[in-house]
Amino acid sequence: MANIKVSLCGKELKNPFILGSGPLSYSGEALVRAFKAGAGAATTKTLRLKPADNPYPHMVMSAPGTLINAEKWADLTAEQWITQEIPYAKSKGVVVIASVGHTPEEARALVEGVEEAGADFIELVSYTEDTMVPMIEETKKRTSVPVLAKLSPNWPDIVSAAGRCLEAGADALTVADSFGPVLRLDIRTAHPLLGSPRGWGWLTGAALKPITLRCVAEIALAFRPTVVGLGGVMDASDALEMLLAGASAVGICTAAILKGLKVFQELNQGLNTLLDELGYPTVSSASGRALPYLREEEDQDKLKFSYDPEKCNLCLLCVTRCPYQARNLTPDKVMSLDETKCRYCGFCVSLCRRRALTSDRLSGPAY
Repeated sequence: MANIKVSLCGKELKNPFILGSGPLSYSGEALVRAFKAGAGAATTKTLRLKPADNPYPHMVMSAPGTLINAEKWADLTAEQWITQEIPYAKSKGVVVIASVGHTPEEARALVEGVEEAGADFIELVSYTEDTMVPMIEETKKRTSVPVLAKLSPNWPDIVSAAGRCLEAGADALTVADSFGPVLRLDIRTAHPLLGSPRGWGWLTGAALKPITLRCVAEIALAFRPTVVGLGGVMDASDALEMLLAGASAVGICTAAILKGLKVFQELNQGLNTLLDELGYPTVSSASGRALPYLREEEDQDKLKFSYDPEKCNLCLLCVTRCPYQARNLTPDKVMSLDETKCRYCGFCVSLCRRRALTSDRLSGPAY
């Protein structure tokens, strides 16, 4: 059986799954619930000098597996977090990551308190790139616990930003924050779904995964830092994909909101099974394994298809969904391909859930 323990900045976690800062980490008791449910660590709501006053509504479903939200930072005071919530979570054995934002002044005022309260890590959060490096510098001067810089996919050049954060002393990176601003409307009322200014919100969940993966992989290729990959992981396959892209640990937020805290047990069991199946003895042995295949040049070799009629259930998706009408399949499962029409795009393989149709580079659906 694979070993799913990981080391994050020298501290051992029982598994790589970290509850991200969000609605499910609103208090010390909430952190304890997540940890008992199977999270390897839990991140507080973001502490600021003034508690949040959220608009209504501020969190809604946008699509299956995807949310948009206009929820702000912690609605409990920083003082309450430092004197009550973090100490309570630590008394119950939780590995606590204290989220602190969003300015150098707030980092200067809060980080010593959260360390004294027992936080194992500090995660710095900023809406604007220009304040992150000063926040790291202020925090490193005042604390000894590992510091994570939470990067945003909305920044113009997240890779350069990652480099500046590492140079400033960040011990690890959380990649990445939510994406936005975005907008959804209620077609029956014409009103925005959120009560924020202009109805704008921030996208999280399944729709975010390809964006997050690109950010994680690009940063890993450039620096190979310790990365918590956060954004779009809904199941164990997503988690393994995040690890292969270069993450060392995996953040979970929307999946736990939509599926409940039982998702952590499902993730632990599912990842263990996948690692065993694919021959990875540890989480770290899978981390970054995809990076050598992310080449600068295009692949100009046409796909070589394979078809196994024993696995085929005659769903005909490979035939009916082909934009070029290049593939044919008879009722007795004889498949033919018109090579004059086929563009070798790979779409047909990505549709075949039974993996009856594969290629030399695509093993089947990625969802």
